[in-house]
Amino acid sequence: MPSVEDIIAPQAAVTVVCYFDPTCPFVWVTSRWLLEVERLQPIDLRFRIMSLSVLNEHRELEPWYREFNDRAWGPARICAAAETFHGNAILRDLYTALGSRIHMARNKDYDAVISESLDEVGLPASLAKAAHTDEFDAALRASHQAGQEAVGEDAGTPVVAVDGAAFFGPVLTSVPKDEEAIRLFQAVRTLAGMGTFAELKRGRGTLNFR
Repeated sequence: MPSVEDIIAPQAAVTVVCYFDPTCPFVWVTSRWLLEVERLQPIDLRFRIMSLSVLNEHRELEPWYREFNDRAWGPARICAAAETFHGNAILRDLYTALGSRIHMARNKDYDAVISESLDEVGLPASLAKAAHTDEFDAALRASHQAGQEAVGEDAGTPVVAVDGAAFFGPVLTSVPKDEEAIRLFQAVRTLAGMGTFAELKRGRGTLNFR
């Protein structure tokens, strides 16, 4: 099997944008894969907020999924507030802090998750009140809309843009590591560069957070 060094060829950093909702388990796995790619080769990786709450606010949903979407406002609003006051760069660490608790520790007490996450990344505790107000919803909706416009239609998470071409996915059931991560990224970049490519899908299986 070829090594990571064999797979990676010298190249300019690729711009990659990951649109995330902090509560979505699928984008969590995708985002950890992109961080693994970043560890192994130069990419200009950026994070932007999207919101399943915004996406689904006027849709008829099953009761359990309506509850999920209604509760998802809080973490997304916190990200919007943090970005408003502290800039886009704060989203990387804040998302990791939130996601580690929500997806890895399986903590669904979002108020506790938010409080602990703000403390971890050095943000003021007073920011937590944003989770329960609509003060930053305009910023959240604008970022969400940018992701939807990039992909060209209503899409959930993950939305990933590579070299300016955005799409829904890839949806992964576990985080690829080392050369597997790079091979997948090369495949995704190839598909992103094909104007005729529209969709590729199969069963999701079971998520494996690691």
